[in-house]
Amino acid sequence: MSTALSTADGSANTDGIRLLTIRDLSVEIWRGDRIVRPVRGVSLALDRGETLGIVGETGSGKSMTGLAIMGMLPAGGRITAGSIDLDGRELVGLPAARYRAIRGNDVAMVFQDSMTALNPTKRIGEQVAEPVRLHRGASKREARARAEEMLALVGLPRPAERLDDFPHQLSGGMRQRVMIAMALVCEPRLVIADEPTTALDVTVQAEILDLLDDLRSRLGMSMILVTHDMGVIARHADRVGVMYAGRVAETGPTSELFARTRHRYTQALLSSIPSLTQDRREELFSIPGAPPDLTVVQAGCPFAPRCAAATDRCRAELPPPVTEAGGHVHSCWHPAEGPAARTRARLVVPAPAGSGPTASEPTGSGPTASGPAGSGSTASGPRLRVVDLRREHPAGGAGLFGGRRTVKAVSGVSFEVAAGETFGLVGESGCGKSSLGRMLVALDRPTSGEVIFDGEPVTRMSARALGPRRTELQMMFQDSNASLDPRMRIGAILREPLAIQGVGTRAQRTARARELLRDVGLPASVLERYPHELSGGQRQRVGLARALALDPKVLVADEPVSALDVSIRSQVLNLMRRVQLERGLSSVVISHDLAVVRYLADRVGVMYLGKLVETGTTDEVYGSAAHPYTAGLLAAIPEADPGAPRAPAAARVRGEPPSPVDPPSGCRFRTRCALATALCAQEEPPLTPVTGTHHVACHHPLGREESRS
Repeated sequence: MSTALSTADGSANTDGIRLLTIRDLSVEIWRGDRIVRPVRGVSLALDRGETLGIVGETGSGKSMTGLAIMGMLPAGGRITAGSIDLDGRELVGLPAARYRAIRGNDVAMVFQDSMTALNPTKRIGEQVAEPVRLHRGASKREARARAEEMLALVGLPRPAERLDDFPHQLSGGMRQRVMIAMALVCEPRLVIADEPTTALDVTVQAEILDLLDDLRSRLGMSMILVTHDMGVIARHADRVGVMYAGRVAETGPTSELFARTRHRYTQALLSSIPSLTQDRREELFSIPGAPPDLTVVQAGCPFAPRCAAATDRCRAELPPPVTEAGGHVHSCWHPAEGPAARTRARLVVPAPAGSGPTASEPTGSGPTASGPAGSGSTASGPRLRVVDLRREHPAGGAGLFGGRRTVKAVSGVSFEVAAGETFGLVGESGCGKSSLGRMLVALDRPTSGEVIFDGEPVTRMSARALGPRRTELQMMFQDSNASLDPRMRIGAILREPLAIQGVGTRAQRTARARELLRDVGLPASVLERYPHELSGGQRQRVGLARALALDPKVLVADEPVSALDVSIRSQVLNLMRRVQLERGLSSVVISHDLAVVRYLADRVGVMYLGKLVETGTTDEVYGSAAHPYTAGLLAAIPEADPGAPRAPAAARVRGEPPSPVDPPSGCRFRTRCALATALCAQEEPPLTPVTGTHHVACHHPLGREESRS
């Protein structure tokens, strides 16, 4: 692009190829007696056939900018200033009837949550066909044929059969493909993908994003990709706009912005990303504080309160956009000189006596009586031992011959966790991780098998005997908003487990609540607030505090940071790591985010469709994966580096897992495995040693010459 013609939106003003131009756009939303200003003077541009990535934390204005383009602002919202030019047509101020003719036809949107965006009472075929009938005047038969064609184009299996399905009958990945088909059925010139893969597994995320790239190229569309994931931006965007507090902080070509980062906020975002090479003895970088209140108009740079380089000028004056070579634009008084060096504070925490491994001491020993899954045993025995654990529960409908259908959620899992050790469980949604976690803390009873805690089988205990032991087995839930009672203040939430167990007086319980808040980095004033008055990161800290209230020996954390922004996620991960080391906790961390588990866990178990397919120390599993499924999970992780080599398509896991109601014979992964043979269909592979601490369940493990012949 020509530098001489660069504009404040960060792209060249080249005649004939510009599709969308946004100039000084501002949006206000009335909320009772308050005014929220989610978009403040935004300028961006998009060329034909280009992908513009918009990235930033929650509340930065990313999605609201997309909704403003679509003319779909929420109730009370209005554009107060600026211009949105779509191929020479001004959209701001357009009458509603004319906007309806554009929406879905020229501009379409793929929404974040497919389950709420799709109508649960209408069949898939009707919903995909509706835009064709509305905008193109197609007959019902023609629209249905077009819907089937689009479902095939987005890779939905058996599209003709799926036309009559309802949304709840599809998996998350399938629903997202339906959303893409709905958005593209009229072949719009611009598609806005708003966090299209946030709730999806890393394997499905890679497939969906590759699909969007392919369709954009084949159909000649332009795309705005809204996300908080810098790795997704690095791999899929031609240009990127970084937003903070409703403003564009920095924009430019993706490779240029990543290599020569200028705004301090962009630099901080990139530094906050946990990587697979992260030294576990060091803390993750995290941005201090939280994004500003968008109801308050503040002077100066909005990032100044969280910026280590801020000066009095930053706090008093809003920096203007500065255009540099290559159309790279930033608004910062003290611009950075590229990405920050990855230096971290050391995690120096004295471990209690007999507490087990520290961050610098990975664990793992040979097979034990519990099976060849690797062991975290100490001289006095493991803190937690899982022996051939199984969990089945009824599924709707009847089987082939009228019998009851069952979901085989967990199918014969065995492993051990030592005192002070963290064991990570990774795998796609539906593999049985959360079901296993609930059984570990005795929230669910297994169908068979044992959970043995400090030598006692908790699965055999009566409810009365189990009550006192529950203090030592605690769980940190995925959705802190749903797991905290919205009618109770935080103080009452933290006192509740102490009161149930009869611990202390009310004054002592209140003092303990203050101590817990201090331990998780929250002020005592939080005691009098309700959950909805806290941010997502603060609620997750409260969830951790509640789990620690009774000084447990085992903590199960189920997707503890999946709903958090990258900067807040780093804060919570550092906190969890520090607490685990200080208290000598035995932990089981459940996640589909492999970078999170890489940082927290001493040993890792990879689950697929109810079974462990690989176990070992973190370095073994991540450094020399032996199972094709593990290697596929690692290959799908988007790296926050546009120049990083991409894993070959053959290395990735394709398709979706089979139903746990009727898993495949033999190796359950064989239906998605490039190395599968007839043997894989006939015999289930047992967990066998690769090394003394590394085990794999595969007939053709990676790294062996015979598996490649």
